[in-house]
Amino acid sequence: MKEKEKSILKTLVLSKSRQISSRQMHIFPILISSVLSSLFLLFLSHSSSCSSTSSSSSSSSSSSSPSSLTLPLSAAARTDPCSGRYLYVYDLPDKFNDGIVRECRAIFPWIDMCPYVANMGLGPHLTETGSVLTETGWHITNQWVLEVIFHNRIRQYECLTANSSKADAFFVPFYVGLDTGRHMWGHNTSLQERDALLVELFQFLKLRPEWLAKGGRDHFILSGRSTYDLRREDNGASQWGGKLLMLPEVKNMTVLLIESNPWGNGNEFAIPYPTNFHPSNESQVVAWQDKVRSTDRPWLFSFAGARRPGHEGSIRDQLFDQCLKSSHCKLLDCALGENDCDTPVTTMSLFQSSNFCLQPPGDTPTRRSAFDSMLAGCIPVFFHPDSAYTQYKWYLPDNYSEYSVYIPQDEVREGRVSIEEVLLRYSEKEIGYMKEKVITMIPGLIYKDPGYKLESVRDAFDVAIDGVLRRVKTIIGNQNSI
Repeated sequence: MKEKEKSILKTLVLSKSRQISSRQMHIFPILISSVLSSLFLLFLSHSSSCSSTSSSSSSSSSSSSPSSLTLPLSAAARTDPCSGRYLYVYDLPDKFNDGIVRECRAIFPWIDMCPYVANMGLGPHLTETGSVLTETGWHITNQWVLEVIFHNRIRQYECLTANSSKADAFFVPFYVGLDTGRHMWGHNTSLQERDALLVELFQFLKLRPEWLAKGGRDHFILSGRSTYDLRREDNGASQWGGKLLMLPEVKNMTVLLIESNPWGNGNEFAIPYPTNFHPSNESQVVAWQDKVRSTDRPWLFSFAGARRPGHEGSIRDQLFDQCLKSSHCKLLDCALGENDCDTPVTTMSLFQSSNFCLQPPGDTPTRRSAFDSMLAGCIPVFFHPDSAYTQYKWYLPDNYSEYSVYIPQDEVREGRVSIEEVLLRYSEKEIGYMKEKVITMIPGLIYKDPGYKLESVRDAFDVAIDGVLRRVKTIIGNQNSI
């Protein structure tokens, strides 16, 4: 495994120099102070086990998994369970969020998004689950609707406060990804029109006492799109996307995205793509885990995707060719009309029948399919560090070999590695261990139905809020110590 670790380190260095050579990741110390009748210090290390102080069900996950980490309880929190966890949500005019949803037909030029933003962003209920899915908890969820889901989840958050002076962090519910989508494909709009809501939002925020108190350092915002869609430079050659991440004010904020820039200034954090599973009670989660744990998996590995002809650097053609030549691989060609890869039953059937699922980069390094496959208990095979390892650090174990396989994409592109041979080296015992690790991670990778409370299940939203609160405490603590 040491050779693999050397390879991933080499790839990380090359990726860093190619993408953003002048920027480095920042690692913040985590320091939390509490005062009641006496003073005491608590510190949280990178391998923190403070989840034992929480009543969450993350105890079912390995203690090494980042998704099991929770905020430590101070003495104050024992008298006030929301101490250190209060959130203030800005009550913005609905043109910044719900108004965008009402104009859902304008979000994409070729897709009617109205069915997908329904049901609080979960999309239509999936009723025909067959033998592939469990009977309840399933929807047809679009991968770009996380802003709607997250906003509806935060509306049910147990520690909201209308008193901004009491808040530990401030959420800005602007559906920036959906707004940006309205101007990205062939829309004849000027840059001024494209940025109108964004400019208006920050003109508003910068006049608010909540923003002025800390310069936005305790504020966070979420986008359901990739970082690459939100860093337009007006003086650059490309006019693609929005400019949220280029605003100087945003560099003080915490930004949550489905894909971050791991080599940026340290304020972007990747959270999982939404899958199609949104349980409304604990038993639905357990039933699904039991199902994928016991399913028969006749295929060693599989791939669901399409070739990318003319896409520089893509290894899709090589994956197609290797899979077609292997008797151990099952291929789902999403370019063929008869293969409806947007139907959960189709893709989940493939992933459930496979031990390993290939997850190459798409238009960007990450893809939703990685989360769909892990939801099915399939061990992901990554070919680029930025597809997972540098991204979802609040969610995935630091030791990537516990739950995934890494094969450098350069070796695949140059024909120096057989994916089949690599995967055949894993014993049944090793596969079983890795599969079980993936299955225990499922609760922290999904988003619960916002209409219900699941006290014993901590989902991707809960992990994200904990991460934001930890980061804000660190930033504000460091600022106060200067």
